[in-house]
Amino acid sequence: MMAPVAAVGTHDNPKKYQNQDFDELRAKHLASKTLFEDDQFPAGAAALGYSSLGPNSKAAKGVEWKRPKEIHNDPHFIVGGATRGDVAQGALSDCWVLAGISSLTLEKDLLAQVVPQDQSFKKDYAGIFHFRMWQYGEWVDVVVDDHLPTKNKRLMFVQSADGSEFWSALLEKAYAKLNGSYEALNNGYPKEALEDFTGGISESYMLDHPPADLFQTIQNALKEDSLIGCYTKASPGGLEYINAHKLVALHAYSLTGAEEVDYKGKKVLLVRVMNPWGSTEWNAAWSDNAPEWNDVDPKVKEALLIKKDDGEFWMPFSDFTREFGGVEICNLTPDATTINEKSKWCTAVFSGSWVGGSTAGGNKDYFETFWTNPQYYVNLEKPDEDAPPDDPYCTIVVGLMQKNRRNKRKLGQYLLSIGFTLYKIPQEVCWIILYARDAARPSVCVP
Repeated sequence: MMAPVAAVGTHDNPKKYQNQDFDELRAKHLASKTLFEDDQFPAGAAALGYSSLGPNSKAAKGVEWKRPKEIHNDPHFIVGGATRGDVAQGALSDCWVLAGISSLTLEKDLLAQVVPQDQSFKKDYAGIFHFRMWQYGEWVDVVVDDHLPTKNKRLMFVQSADGSEFWSALLEKAYAKLNGSYEALNNGYPKEALEDFTGGISESYMLDHPPADLFQTIQNALKEDSLIGCYTKASPGGLEYINAHKLVALHAYSLTGAEEVDYKGKKVLLVRVMNPWGSTEWNAAWSDNAPEWNDVDPKVKEALLIKKDDGEFWMPFSDFTREFGGVEICNLTPDATTINEKSKWCTAVFSGSWVGGSTAGGNKDYFETFWTNPQYYVNLEKPDEDAPPDDPYCTIVVGLMQKNRRNKRKLGQYLLSIGFTLYKIPQEVCWIILYARDAARPSVCVP
């Protein structure tokens, strides 16, 4: 009996982006002994951008598109496994993307979902590569050729530390293709990339007034294999200004660890943070060379501290909440291949739209029309496993996405101001809704 074929759009059977079939295209070019040229995202001015990287911009002058074999005498896709050292930021302001990629390197199963490992510049090389990403409820397989933008014979954008590995540069190109251009990747939040690379759903915490249990929330999230991004606050020095403690203003980082450490008879809360630049680290309390480590149990110090200018560092949680603006936790869904099965959330995706004169009812200040906005009912039936019997609760995370807005930046269209409101429905009303609703309509009811 043949195994059932997974539905199109799942990770096991991703949708072919722009109807490009990687296996068919590679086989065709191997047979003809030619190298693939991507007519859907051709190497040239349009792929770079539309304004600051537009055809007439200073940044676009002198750009040459080269294949890895023209850049390095012995290029590799991946050597010895993909690591954070393979993700050094270039001239693009896409640290939010690189923070997401860096987080993937810490979870090899998740990385393999996005970056198929059986690709090479040696075996079956035809100038074509592919990557899997999650977009608005479905997985897509994105094909690219391996032309990469260079200046003065060096890659313009992301690159590996030694310049010989190209998986990260090609992944960045595939993500640029998915979003319309390289320039479309300028500026964003880590959670965007984390969701697109995992299919997960994010929750955000602003650090101007963080919840009292945020550190425990972060610890629990890390134990559940969630990926965490964070970003620093703005600075009078402007974008990418580096302050006296070597933190970069308005910059995306990954949060990779959270530990309680015994220090001089007290408990100190520490978080480990990673800069996608691969350098430029926090230099104050609990940094790599800070004296605090000398008063910590040697075994703890050995387990936690790695003295290396690799962009990763420890810092006190109190300093973290003061210096950083927000934390974003990406919770994994059943699509994610991880060892920790308990970390996966049950998910449901609903598509809708606001249509002028019909379903665009405005916010709740517009009493007469607010009710016409799209509504979805959610019925939470089972309490969390760790909820106390005398106070059962069920946790839900709700996210709202805007489709294709980065692709529309070249048209001057950016993110819209949108939102949603959650209401708890009284039990007596809940039963009426459940009884009266159409069977095909998604149900929602919070007792």
